[in-house]
Amino acid sequence: MRINIAFRAFTTLVLGVGLLSCNNSRDYDNRSRATGWDINSDEGGFQYNTDYKEQEAGPGLVFVEGGTFTMGQVQDDVMHDWNNTPTQQHVQSFYMDETEVTNMMYMEYLDWLKKVFPPTQENFRNIYNGAVPDTLVWRNRLGYNETMVNNYLRHPAYGNYPVVGVSWIQAVEFSKWRTDRVNELLLEEGGYTKEGARLTDVQAGTTFNTETYLNAPSKAYGGNTEISQGGDESQDMIENQNTDAEGNALGGQTYVQRKDGVLLPEYRLPTEAEWEYAASSLVGIRDYNVYRGRKKYPWDGQYTRSGDVKRQGDQLANFKQSDGDYGGIAGWSDDGADITAEVKSYEPNDFGLYDMAGNVAEWVADVYRPIVDDEFNDFNYYRGNVYTKNAINEDGSVKVVGVDEIEFDTLATGRLVARSYPGDIAQVPVTEDDTYMRTNYTNSDQRNFRDGDKSSSRYYRSYQETEDDSQRMYNSPTYNVAGTRDTSGVAKRGYDSADRTTLISDEVRVYKGGSWRDRAYWLDPAQRRYFPQDMATDYIGFRNAMSRVGSKSLDSNKKAKN
Repeated sequence: MRINIAFRAFTTLVLGVGLLSCNNSRDYDNRSRATGWDINSDEGGFQYNTDYKEQEAGPGLVFVEGGTFTMGQVQDDVMHDWNNTPTQQHVQSFYMDETEVTNMMYMEYLDWLKKVFPPTQENFRNIYNGAVPDTLVWRNRLGYNETMVNNYLRHPAYGNYPVVGVSWIQAVEFSKWRTDRVNELLLEEGGYTKEGARLTDVQAGTTFNTETYLNAPSKAYGGNTEISQGGDESQDMIENQNTDAEGNALGGQTYVQRKDGVLLPEYRLPTEAEWEYAASSLVGIRDYNVYRGRKKYPWDGQYTRSGDVKRQGDQLANFKQSDGDYGGIAGWSDDGADITAEVKSYEPNDFGLYDMAGNVAEWVADVYRPIVDDEFNDFNYYRGNVYTKNAINEDGSVKVVGVDEIEFDTLATGRLVARSYPGDIAQVPVTEDDTYMRTNYTNSDQRNFRDGDKSSSRYYRSYQETEDDSQRMYNSPTYNVAGTRDTSGVAKRGYDSADRTTLISDEVRVYKGGSWRDRAYWLDPAQRRYFPQDMATDYIGFRNAMSRVGSKSLDSNKKAKN
């Protein structure tokens, strides 16, 4: 009898503790630890997404868990250029396209531009023309490549081949467009915006921009609230708002905000450190918390041919074998391709990324310099920051670009490229007032911060130490192309005639990875080269990356495994 009573008492105590624990858990979710006030109360007050789990991978992306690695030279420095001395770096977790951006993906971009900004209209013509890849990169003065000139970009036979003929600037603009289209769909599928509006209602003056929606939501879609608040979820937000006697809202919101965790971070070009880390995929040779040696290629081993029994002898990437050997002899191809190959033609690396060696080389975000300054920074290394801020109108509101306010850049090649679109928030450089007493940055353009390898320079001076252009460390050619045009409509072009000491400038960007035109030496993820950001080739493409917000790993409670 006493035993039963004791058992019942024990059971009651356990249940009570469990209920108390549950109540404490609910209090933690719904009551502020700062003030004790209710969070997400129907009566008003602070609203916050307490049910947020973790970031979802955007379309086309795979997760790359960050870590520490040695960035730089693995093979012998046969070029003797000393531009990739090994440095220890740490990269935060991020997402990356599992393949290069394909012709089909880029054609979707061009199709959208043509519909929203018809090139038949004079004020929109250069938007579309500035985004079209340069198909003439395939021409060779001693070769017949007109088939690729006419077909490679648009013919469905090449739909899943990597896009080429795209400059660094065009790749950046594609990334911005992709960000907005992905987030636009997320809002529609979440019931926040009008269903189908992205296909039927959007015109030049009513486009969606992610930052505009977050910073000035009433100006999104050109101020058309029938679109921006046309979803069922948005209508519920509006109808369920409690108001006081004067009709002022007491709580809730009528637009998605950054704190809701609905919208994804931007698609962008990966930094050089991110790209090299992802291509090396050292996670495949990790033993507890150390790496078992170094990897010469994105795959394990010292050779370009497979050692797998079923595929023994097959090439693991698309590259140039030797003089005149781009794909082997007829009937038995070494790598299955002579120019580019269809994406996913070869096995992925240990992060699940395809073609991180061969096929096409790829643009990365960084401005090129020979030296990686790990003494100043070894965390998410990147050179190329140009800080801006939102332009503000006289009434204090953010300035949104109108249909008649599109800005174009005239490139060194004479080509016009749109750098702001209707619906974007206009950007201006940060000023001295913004940086006063700051210790982490001092001005808007940081591309030349701690710039230069003085011992390699003719005058032993850094970029900033002289006003004499002829004595600057990176004294590259300048091709002046006026932003205005003469009466014939032809750009006024100027050619550089001065003696120059280098091709390096703030307008050259790093590209990584070997291509179908390259020998095996360039398949090493550590190799780095540079090319003008406003020019294109038949062997450089790109893929996008996206930053990871939140925990370093997909499972923050995971245990170390072999």
